[in-house]
Amino acid sequence: EHPGKAVMAGGFAGGFEILCTFPTEYVKTQLQLDSRAVTPRYTGIGDCIKKTFATHGARGFYRGLSSLLYGSIPKASVRFMGYEALRNKLVDKDGKLTQGRTILCGLGAGVMEAIVIVCPMETIKVKFIHDQNQANPRYKGFFHGVKEIVRAEGLRGTYQGLTATVLKQGSNQAIRFFVFNNLKSYFQGGDNAKE
Repeated sequence: EHPGKAVMAGGFAGGFEILCTFPTEYVKTQLQLDSRAVTPRYTGIGDCIKKTFATHGARGFYRGLSSLLYGSIPKASVRFMGYEALRNKLVDKDGKLTQGRTILCGLGAGVMEAIVIVCPMETIKVKFIHDQNQANPRYKGFFHGVKEIVRAEGLRGTYQGLTATVLKQGSNQAIRFFVFNNLKSYFQGGDNAKE
């Protein structure tokens, strides 16, 4: 399995995933930010959806999308490339992975995506969505916002919560690839050569 193909497939899958799931991510982030406000604007999920739609229409649920889209495509690319690169190093002479090595490849892929993409993009995403809710947003677009964040806080400003992110993404991907590979093998009747 070629890591380059995994980069392409992962990138497309990541982009499509975020286009489908961003409205729920937007509402979740709104409610998280609102819970810290002195005077909360929302009474719950339904109220947040209703007020967002009334104020901004359907497009309102995609405010701040660029920051997550710019992160989701490379995240999935790094995840699948990392998994395939590790898999290629750890397969036996018959091209098979043990269960433990499958978990290790998934763990490594998750750690890679956490360090390279997830932690900085999650930090930037929250800062962007928060900024978009201000009366006078400071960021004029994704690249301007990233430049301003790094200028004000340094590169460290994009790595808030790195340890927790590494633990979360590493364990998520270890489990994801373990379950995926075992289900794939089961549905193929134990023949991993079938696609």
